[in-house]
Amino acid sequence: MTTSSSDQLTEEIAKQQVERFVARFEPNYRYLACHCALPLVLTPELVNYIRVQFLLNEEVPWIAEADLLLSELCRPVGYELYAMTPAVRSHLLAQFETEEFQHKFGTNRLKSVAQLLMDYVTYLMGTHPPSRQGEFQAQQWAAMVYLDQHRTQAEEEIAKALQGLVNRGKNGQAELARLQRLIQEFRPQLSQYDSLMTFAESLGIWLNGKIPPDASQSYGVHGVNLSLNQVTQLEGFPPMQTFECEVVIIGLGAETEIFPEIELEPFDFEVATIELKQTGSSRTELVIKRHQQQAYGFTEDLGNGVELEMVGIREGSFIMGSPETEEGHSDSESPQHQVTVKSFFMGKYPVTQAQWQAVAALTQVNRELKPNPSYFKGDDRPVERVSWYDAVEFCARLSEYTKRPYRLPSEAEWEYACRAGTTTPFHFGETITTEFANYDGNYTYGSGSKGKSAQKTTPVGSFGVANDFGVYDMHGNVWEWCLDHWHSNYKGAPTNGSVWQDEHDNANDNDNKRRLLRGGCWDNVPVFCRSGSRGNSDRVIGRYGLNIGFRVVCGCA
Repeated sequence: MTTSSSDQLTEEIAKQQVERFVARFEPNYRYLACHCALPLVLTPELVNYIRVQFLLNEEVPWIAEADLLLSELCRPVGYELYAMTPAVRSHLLAQFETEEFQHKFGTNRLKSVAQLLMDYVTYLMGTHPPSRQGEFQAQQWAAMVYLDQHRTQAEEEIAKALQGLVNRGKNGQAELARLQRLIQEFRPQLSQYDSLMTFAESLGIWLNGKIPPDASQSYGVHGVNLSLNQVTQLEGFPPMQTFECEVVIIGLGAETEIFPEIELEPFDFEVATIELKQTGSSRTELVIKRHQQQAYGFTEDLGNGVELEMVGIREGSFIMGSPETEEGHSDSESPQHQVTVKSFFMGKYPVTQAQWQAVAALTQVNRELKPNPSYFKGDDRPVERVSWYDAVEFCARLSEYTKRPYRLPSEAEWEYACRAGTTTPFHFGETITTEFANYDGNYTYGSGSKGKSAQKTTPVGSFGVANDFGVYDMHGNVWEWCLDHWHSNYKGAPTNGSVWQDEHDNANDNDNKRRLLRGGCWDNVPVFCRSGSRGNSDRVIGRYGLNIGFRVVCGCA
């Protein structure tokens, strides 16, 4: 997925979230959301202050404050602390440049909000202990970059903060990453300062474990000298190395389109949740609630009427793994850790037998594929009896055919997409039912009840309900391959959503390191179908299993 396609997806999803929020409440709720988009972190007190100062004449009710903080536009980041994603903030702040907002509020309203925020934060800095100053400093910068008279001061302070963190070596690495993200978020206001932005981009490459091309260059920002050479000479960072290499340029031609642009289309779907209701001293009733949702995606034409539907998964952070108190928890699901995932596209369903046959008929890339390997036949049933190597070959052929980067998901991407913002054992809630998923219904989970067992795979999407992202069949039916190597726990796991692979992996048939499986299957008890449950198998054995399939994602790993 190209950067432009990824940005387009992120922007579309942010716009969609805002429109859902406004449609759910009242049109003037948009005004409150836009005015509250400037602060990096929101509190109930700050939202109230902004509403009272700017929106009393717009008849925005007081309850809108809570409605905003508890909506999908905000996510909790601490006790009574909330934050919007950069994409949502950017979309809301852009409204101040529209003719409607400028006619209603004037051309300087955003500057007025910035001045109020700066004064408010200055007051807080004077009344709170030093331990809170870092938090307030970032809030103050968010206001200063919108004020012409303070923008240069903000850049100088940011540069000095960068220099201080660089000098701290490994003890400042986490804060370096945080500050680098802040600079990227301030980019539209700081774009005239090329040196700071360029250094921030190089720092981002470095923090991802790679050496940027301009690593030895120094940047001057208002008298502050910034250089990655400073970082590499400090304890805790690997030394910078110089390599001699021959550069080969491969010409593709001016007309070549490496990754075709993706035209996103909205689609509607039904989401179901299961709630537990006490009906007596010892009885619990399952209450099923359904609601309509909308997401964005695109469709690949595989020929002969066969299509592959892809769903946009918005960027975000989540807690990966399960708590020790969760029924069925295993040590492999610990320690829980926060992971930040970039936007990507995921198959709406597991790959079907019709899709498999269409792609298996394409030109071979690395290995042969059986045209019809599945035991349970049916065009709309998920393909099974495929090895990890087979799934990788499928992605390679699909990529060659579509000119887009298809692959298996990373384990983190899979769990993020499965949870879709939930923290419960299943995206349905605290339990699961055979009304919504294909698993062994002779067994129960939590306060759930027994149900029917299909004793075979079922056609994809046949239960008719998705999660909040618009993805179907994440619990049960077939286990799904991930790209990652199997690790017995999450110690040392990446936190950026990337694939966790061991070094020196040549990915050939003689290397039988075990790979990740997720989601559970039709003959599993429900505990193995949880969002956090992990399975594994060697790369070849999938060819003999009636319960292993996969789904694809599109985007850079």
